Amino acid sequence: MEKDLLHDENVVALFYGGSLGNGNTDVYSDIDVRVVVKPEKLKEYILNKAVRPQKWGKILFVEDINPSSIYTVAHYDCFIKVDTFYYKPEDIQPSIWLKNIKIMKDTDELMTRTLGKSMALYYEPTIDEIESWRVKFFAYLHEAYRRVMRKEYYYAINCIDKLRLSVAMGWYMEKGIQPNSFGDWAKYEGERSKLDNWQQTLLSNWDCGRDGLEISDVMKGIVCEFKKVHHSLCKKAGLKEDRAWINKIVEMVY
Repeated sequence: MEKDLLHDENVVALFYGGSLGNGNTDVYSDIDVRVVVKPEKLKEYILNKAVRPQKWGKILFVEDINPSSIYTVAHYDCFIKVDTFYYKPEDIQPSIWLKNIKIMKDTDELMTRTLGKSMALYYEPTIDEIESWRVKFFAYLHEAYRRVMRKEYYYAINCIDKLRLSVAMGWYMEKGIQPNSFGDWAKYEGERSKLDNWQQTLLSNWDCGRDGLEISDVMKGIVCEFKKVHHSLCKKAGLKEDRAWINKIVEMVY
């Protein structure tokens, strides 16, 4: 892959994100490669995004839901997965997500400058982020109850998963760490998690099967921790907590 991309005159910058960028890969890690191309070539590279990876190995299948999107995911017969993203130089802006990257090619030092500015950034949850976070939690809490009452247990368990994830995201925000996009469980568990041991233990204990009482008990445990995290985040961001409002929403499903 590097032999192909590094010698491509239309590629102005090439860098790794994800585990390679962080320097904590294991045998199951994806290769998360970012390709910055000349502006006039971006459309062409996106159109050929499912063809280019064929040069790098024997492909089993390619994820390509949206042909106009800037990325593609190729799965190889050696069980390696390559996520390739294409950008033009103007798309590259300093970001918290660009603090941990491995630069392989850097014409005009575009990535070096961006990395330097990114390192000066830090994350603090905004009021809007916290508001969106807690509203999602409330919605999945009520939905879990509805589905248990209808005996739609797989749906209810899916909602429980979203509640667990919401609390994990809250813990990250509390620590000043940018959480993943909603729905992405990557690195919340295991050795690369930034959660404390007691937090990971709580996550593992919030497990349930297709039983209404069991699901309800897990919901109560999650809500208890949510209230603590919510209090902390409201205090951190200067957002009104309104415990009476929170209790009213919660007690509707108890």
